[in-house]
Amino acid sequence: MEAASLTKEIESLSSELRKEVLDFVGFLKYRQQQQHPFKEREYGFAKGRIKIASDFDAPLEEFNDYI
Repeated sequence: MEAASLTKEIESLSSELRKEVLDFVGFLKYRQQQQHPFKEREYGFAKGRIKIASDFDAPLEEFNDYI
């Protein structure tokens, strides 16, 4: 949408609705600032945060009938 047509549409609103449009524009600007650009993961970033049980590879009891 072009700025001229957007301005025309906003000018056709009541003053209360214009205030809401202004508030919404402020919200959109705030939300845009909060979005962080994608950051590549670095090797080993979760080291020490993930624990794997010692019996991780052990067969589950629920599948004894199938083994």
